[in-house]
Amino acid sequence: MSTETKTITIDIRELSFKKDQYVQDLIVFLKEQLPQLEIERKGNELEVLMPNQLSNRAIKLRIKKYLYKNNLKEDFRPISNSGKKEGYMVKLRKVFETSYTY
Repeated sequence: MSTETKTITIDIRELSFKKDQYVQDLIVFLKEQLPQLEIERKGNELEVLMPNQLSNRAIKLRIKKYLYKNNLKEDFRPISNSGKKEGYMVKLRKVFETSYTY
């Protein structure tokens, strides 16, 4: 079994603005779901050290599960990080409110 690892970054800036406890709960949830992860918080980012054979998609799925279990699914969503760092961002959903009047 290989011990090769890779690092991905989860940008949690918008989640921490809402409530910092959500970030702490997310870290605990990820560690419970995937015990082989090493997670370190650096400001508004989480650095996740994980085995190479574990897909990035598994991390995204766990983030989605966390948001669902904590009733944050309607407010936030994980998206791919569009930057230099490989990983995800937990972004605030854009809500469009329309009034239906006839």
